[in-house]
Amino acid sequence: MKRVCAYCRVSTEAEDQLNSLENQKKYFEQYIGNNLEWQFCGLYVDEGISGTSVEKRTGFKQMIADAENRKFDLLLTKEISRFARNTLDSIFYTRKLKGLGVGVLFMNDNVNTLDSDAELRLTIMSSIAQEESRKTSERVRWGQKRRMEQGFVFGASIFGYHLKDGKLTINEDEAKTVRLIYELYLSGKGVHLLCKELENRGITSPQGGTRWSVPSVIRILKNEKVTIQS
Repeated sequence: MKRVCAYCRVSTEAEDQLNSLENQKKYFEQYIGNNLEWQFCGLYVDEGISGTSVEKRTGFKQMIADAENRKFDLLLTKEISRFARNTLDSIFYTRKLKGLGVGVLFMNDNVNTLDSDAELRLTIMSSIAQEESRKTSERVRWGQKRRMEQGFVFGASIFGYHLKDGKLTINEDEAKTVRLIYELYLSGKGVHLLCKELENRGITSPQGGTRWSVPSVIRILKNEKVTIQS
């Protein structure tokens, strides 16, 4: 009886993506269980992880380690882009698994790495997946740039402002501190003395305490978005 497992990955933590992951788990369990010649050996899962690199994919790395320990004979995965979007990674790891006697079945792509022409087909389809990933990244960056030009702000909150739905509004309490920092700096105080002054006055820092660090003050002084009007 062939020992069979599956690998699942979703690239974001959005609710619909995670629901999709749950559906994948159920599907693979049922699919493997329905084959009388297969023994279900479990699932390897990565959630909220990009497929462009395997470095941060703990589920993937555990899968490779278990293959090296001869814990399964066949790996199922939905499609090549779920396995890897980097062509070199796709070829390297499928070769590694094949060398360990483990085949990889890409179900939607109808590629089984134990077939004689599998590597050629895998190379072509992995290249397509990699190029699609690159184009998707470019489209996202282009869209973000257009939204930024329209005043939309990405990222975390900025000291002195509230950030909600991409819009900045002044946080009056923090704005007073920002104005004071600029006043002290323009009066000739260096950053180290400025930190001491803020601490002596008991002013709350961006981290929530009364201890101020030089990097925190420099970030406020250099951030072009911090233009709190008096």
